[in-house]
Amino acid sequence: MALKPVPFWACSNSKVPSFRQLGPPDANSHSTLTLIRNLRYDLHKCLNWECCSLGGLAQPQRATTTAVEDEKPSAVPSLVESSGAVDALHRNNLKGFHKDMSLLPKPLTAIDISSSPSDGSKVRVAYQGLPGSYSEDAALKAYPKCETVPCDDFEAAFKAVELWLVDKAVLPIENSVGGSIHRNYDLLLRHRLNIVGEVQLCVNHCLLGLPGVRKEELKSVVSHPQALAQCEMMLNDLGVVKIGAHDTAAAAQTVAINREREAGAIASSRAAKIYGLDILAERIQDDDENITRFLVLAREPIIPGTDRPHKTSIVFSLEEGPGVLFKALAVFAMRNINLSKIESRPLKQRPLRVVDDTNEGSAKYFDYLFYIDIEASMAEPRAQFALGQLQEFARFLRVLGCYPMDTAS
Repeated sequence: MALKPVPFWACSNSKVPSFRQLGPPDANSHSTLTLIRNLRYDLHKCLNWECCSLGGLAQPQRATTTAVEDEKPSAVPSLVESSGAVDALHRNNLKGFHKDMSLLPKPLTAIDISSSPSDGSKVRVAYQGLPGSYSEDAALKAYPKCETVPCDDFEAAFKAVELWLVDKAVLPIENSVGGSIHRNYDLLLRHRLNIVGEVQLCVNHCLLGLPGVRKEELKSVVSHPQALAQCEMMLNDLGVVKIGAHDTAAAAQTVAINREREAGAIASSRAAKIYGLDILAERIQDDDENITRFLVLAREPIIPGTDRPHKTSIVFSLEEGPGVLFKALAVFAMRNINLSKIESRPLKQRPLRVVDDTNEGSAKYFDYLFYIDIEASMAEPRAQFALGQLQEFARFLRVLGCYPMDTAS
């Protein structure tokens, strides 16, 4: 019968008993009691965390040999069965490692992962801005009971996830009025985080002021430049001076701190509650359908599925040539895969390419990175075949993430 030995470890500065002593002797024998006393002394010295693992004696119901494959293990009596002293010894020494074992982190199991609350009650989520910003609203929509962590800028949120300060980050990537947020596209390539979800948030710009102030009394309005641009018609009617701020929540905080009755802010309704301001007008944006799309970023990717609609985000670059981009997009069209987003950014490592031209001397072309969102899951064979074909002629290709689509209204 093939046997696999079970290792036995003890402290590095303690005397290791010989293998002759590790068998199952009689519990009443003098050698057994001597061995137990020696182990108690050695284990006491191991509390200094030098090296401690009782492979053979600290684990109950384990024999010194283990049967392999389908062989039936032989009935070898264990030392634990022959004496209750080892059990008591094991319990006493565990108390020396930590007074409260319940405080130690426990490894996750498949049941823990599948049964984790969907409201994000155990998740720390980073976002850019101050409490009350739209980014925090998006984080709370994705994880209603999460702990939100504000960050000064977008890159700080990326680094917070990488350094294990938070579990996830929720950052804006595009707006239906203002367009793409190019900074975050560049940061997606610079950092090695994975897209694990998306959030589409309806933006409701509110005009905020100090309690008791009417909107006709305002002389200036402060907010993020994009929010000011999206509410230009309303602000022009009021004839106020527009002042830029780092974000909408910071604008609301500024008005609340300065206490100037002639100053107002454009921010969310949550910001009004947080900073004690009155809502003078709601939905003041020029376009009613103002939606911002956010990405949820994490250190590890999620396992793609086919039980619900998924998106896959990729970035790639191509060699220069006629019809090369058409050829790249055709790998998706021929498999009936819809493209919901395409964005190009200059390749910073090789921003310009010089091509000889016999007529004009030399011409310069930009090299580009292409960011594409496809409406397909990586669990689908058609998506796998499409990316496999694209990889044949793409100079660079990276999958940024495969994640469920936000189909909630």
